[in-house]
Amino acid sequence: MSSTEGISHTGYHAGSFLAKDETRAAAEAARRRVRIMSATLLPPLPHPEPVAAPAARLALKTDGTSRGLLDGAWWPRSRDLLSELPALTDVLDPLWGRITRIAVNPEHWPVIPRKVPVDGHIVKVGWFTPEIDPHKLLLLSYGTGRWDLLVIPPETGAESAARLMAAASDYDGPPLTASAFIAADQARHGVSAADVPLAPDEAWEYEGGASAVSAAVPEQTGPPGRPVGSAA
Repeated sequence: MSSTEGISHTGYHAGSFLAKDETRAAAEAARRRVRIMSATLLPPLPHPEPVAAPAARLALKTDGTSRGLLDGAWWPRSRDLLSELPALTDVLDPLWGRITRIAVNPEHWPVIPRKVPVDGHIVKVGWFTPEIDPHKLLLLSYGTGRWDLLVIPPETGAESAARLMAAASDYDGPPLTASAFIAADQARHGVSAADVPLAPDEAWEYEGGASAVSAAVPEQTGPPGRPVGSAA
C-alpha cells in the first residue's frame, strides 16, 4: 500500500490549500516590504517654488497742477521689451487704468514686439521716429489718458539713476525733454550714464534704491493722465 493510502482526500486537499495560502501570504508580505522600502528610499521630489519677477524700478509724479513734459522715470534692467513691460504694467495698471498701447523710438530698442502679453491682457507696442524722444516711453490707457516716462539706460549706475528719477518726478524741476534730462545730468556730473563699475541690479540694491523708490510706487495715487493729443 502506498504511503498516501492512510490520508483522506479531504485532508490532502486541505493541506495543499493551506500551503498555497501560506505562499500567497508570504508573497504579499514581501510586496508590502518592497512598497515600504520604495516609499522610504525614493521620496517624491518637491515641486519647485515659482520665482517672482523683479519689481519695476520707477518713480512717478504725484497728482498736481503742473506735470511738465514727463510723468516720471523708468529704469529697466535690459533692452528686452518682451520681458520688461509686464513688470512695468503690473505697477501702472492699478494706478492709471489698464495700459493698452505703448510706443517707443526704435533707436535704443533692438527688437520691438508688436504685442506683449501682460497680466490678463495684451499690450500693443509700436514705434515712431522722430515723433518720440529716443529716451522716452509713451503709454496709453484706453479712455483714460496718456503718460510719458523718461527711460533711464539699463547700464546706468545707481547714483545717476537715482538723480534722474528724482529730477523727472519733481514738479519744481525744469520742463526738460527726456534726452535733455540725460544730457543735463551727464554735463552736470561729468560722467556718462554708461560708466558704471557694477551691474545695474547689483548697484541698485547696493545703493538702497529698491526700497527708496520702487517700493514706494504702489502707494502713490496716479495722475489723471495727459490727453492723447497733447505735445510730447
